[in-house]
Amino acid sequence: MDLRFTGEIWFWRGPAPWHFVTVPDEQCAAIESASSLVSYGWGMIPVTARIGRTDWTTSLWPKDGRYIVPIKTAVRRGENLEIGDTVTVSLTVDA
Repeated sequence: MDLRFTGEIWFWRGPAPWHFVTVPDEQCAAIESASSLVSYGWGMIPVTARIGRTDWTTSLWPKDGRYIVPIKTAVRRGENLEIGDTVTVSLTVDA
């Protein structure tokens, strides 16, 4: 399954601070329909993500009935991204 969407980078300060982009509702519904086939626990969904020219492997995290994409520091630095930037994210759900 391949998905593409646009979203804003936000920061979570929790005990392990991290940057994310929230997957829009429409794409979350598609991911949810495949989740029982690909989830490896805690609702995590393995994906290959792309922003700009940078690809990386990660997992979507379930949050408040949606999914969020963690954005690695190397991706943010390589693409010169900051909190509040709007980015286009391409995802391939890894089966």
